[in-house]
Amino acid sequence: MGQIRIDHLSKIYHQGQENEVRALDDVSFTLEEGEFVVILGPSGAGKSTLLNIMGGMDSPTTGTYEISGRDVSKFKEKELTLFRRKDIGFVFQFYNLINHLTALENVEMSAAISDHPFDAKETMEKVGLGNRLGNFPAQLSGGEQQRTAIARALVKNPEMLLCDEPTGALDSKTGAAIIELLHSLCFDFKKTVVMVTHNAAIGQVATRLIKVADGRIVSNTINEHPLKPSEVVW
Repeated sequence: MGQIRIDHLSKIYHQGQENEVRALDDVSFTLEEGEFVVILGPSGAGKSTLLNIMGGMDSPTTGTYEISGRDVSKFKEKELTLFRRKDIGFVFQFYNLINHLTALENVEMSAAISDHPFDAKETMEKVGLGNRLGNFPAQLSGGEQQRTAIARALVKNPEMLLCDEPTGALDSKTGAAIIELLHSLCFDFKKTVVMVTHNAAIGQVATRLIKVADGRIVSNTINEHPLKPSEVVW
């Protein structure tokens, strides 16, 4: 995967005939392959709207969104469906696992829709769940469920991992372990990881920190010396 380019992106919602809400307002930035990107801002800043557009779950009102020269902002619905299925791995705050499937089956189901997936069992082992393959979600801790969700996203061998508050439902110790896992996957698998969060501590491990407020980018900073997750005081 080459560059990711967001250019003068806006998302406007209309409430009634006269009121409009600018969830995103003229947002522009460029990401390079393999970056660990943290998008930081308070609730209502536009973080999730931006992530949804990057994941093909929403479309911008104006502006362009390109990956490796492909203009995703011009994709039709069928193209967006294929883009979500094959090119993007999603990790959410709430794990969204299928309760009647085992952890391995949740991951295998994701692998089945990919053209070039990783091996499901090996991916589970990579996230530290090689001994929990046959457990159902209800038999897993919150951290283990999130690790399963990460394995489900990673097994597709996507171009990019998008993470929406992935530690929001976890205690600080478990959340730190999840950040450490995502950090290592970014560099071990050469995957671009984009994470939105309101937790400023997570920004210390980013190679790029983008701060947003009121739908606009406040700052876009390259961190030449990001901390390791184990070095952060959580």
